[in-house]
Amino acid sequence: MSFLESTFDYLRDFNIVTIIIRLVAAVLLGGLIGLERERHGRAAGLRTHILVCLGAAITTLIGQFDMVHIDGYVGDPMRIGAQVISGIGFLGVGTILSKGRFQVTGLTTAAGLWTTAAIGLALGIGFYEGAFIGTFLAVLTMTLLSKFDAHVIERSKKFRVYLETGDVNRISDLIDLLEHTYYAKDLQVTVPRSGISNNAGIEATVKINKNISQDSVLKSLTDLDDVLFALPSI
Repeated sequence: MSFLESTFDYLRDFNIVTIIIRLVAAVLLGGLIGLERERHGRAAGLRTHILVCLGAAITTLIGQFDMVHIDGYVGDPMRIGAQVISGIGFLGVGTILSKGRFQVTGLTTAAGLWTTAAIGLALGIGFYEGAFIGTFLAVLTMTLLSKFDAHVIERSKKFRVYLETGDVNRISDLIDLLEHTYYAKDLQVTVPRSGISNNAGIEATVKINKNISQDSVLKSLTDLDDVLFALPSI
């Protein structure tokens, strides 16, 4: 047996040293994913992901503790940890927000919490390989693919826009302009994001020429009379 194999065999044993290693690893790996979410200002950040991963690892350890210390134990050591998979949904749903009829945010953070819980379960049972590889792929997905996603959206011929006007009587004119100039679809008059009661917001999916940038479209809309500002709708 090689040194690496013997090391992993020891780490999979259930003793005070391996318990400490698993829990510390849960803090570190959960923290890596949480740090990425923290950098983007998400509701569930560093501490939340650490606690989710740590708690999931502890629930798995509880089942193993019963198996080791209870004479005649015939239950499933994963019975408690299995509840984490379904239970984490209640926490994840709190990070999902609906903005209007066409935008939902927080899905990536919710999925990250679910993945973090699975990583914690893997660490608690001693599946170090899956936990470390899973963490690497999760962080890679949230960092590199988020940039790729933004690049694809930037080059897309369609994007969601929000503009705000200080004259509610101009709403119909602005809607007509969006429909005829930018072939707008899914138009929706919304509560103003600025919080000013006399203002009104308009959201729409606009279609643009591939040679025209989103920034130029937003600037053109902002320059319109009675349009206070225009920005991508998220």
